[in-house]
Order: sequence, then structure tokens, then C-alpha cells
Amino acid sequence: MLQLNPPLPLNTPKGEGFAHFLIDYGPESDLYWTVFITETGEIWTFSNREVRASKNITLGRTSPSQPRPAPRRHNGAGEPRERSVITLGGKDAP
Repeated sequence: MLQLNPPLPLNTPKGEGFAHFLIDYGPESDLYWTVFITETGEIWTFSNREVRASKNITLGRTSPSQPRPAPRRHNGAGEPRERSVITLGGKDAP
């Protein structure tokens, strides 16, 4: 796990945010970005394929593609595996 200093601005399926941590489980796994979503304050972890670098005119990145959520994984019986989600006072909190 690496704490990013400064945090990196990223586009995610949940909106724009800043990545504060990068998790690397090794060569057989995606990188995982822990992102604080700007609009809601929610904290989500996304796989590398689910995030994109934010717009940066100076670097010539004027219209980065909008990331899509990763496909749902299935358990051994072919049924979708449920994700564990813990909300921290976001709009979806009970």
C-alpha cells in the first residue's frame, strides 16, 4: 500500500475524486486506487481499469474517456457475487 502525496485527481464511475492510496497485490492482480469522491465525500476503491486520469490541459489531456464500472464477478455457481460496501455518512447511508 502506498499513500499518494500529493493525492492524484481521477475520474471514476462514481464521479471525480482524489486518489489517496494505491494498493498493489502483486503481478497477478490489478492495481487498486482508494479515491475520495469530491461531490459526496464517499471513499471507494476502484480497480485500475475503472479509473482514468483527470483532464489536464497542460499535459494535453483535454477530454479523457469516462471510465465504466468493471464487470461483475460471478461465484462458482454462475451467480453474481455481492460486493461488501461500507458507506461513511454519504448520501446512501442509512
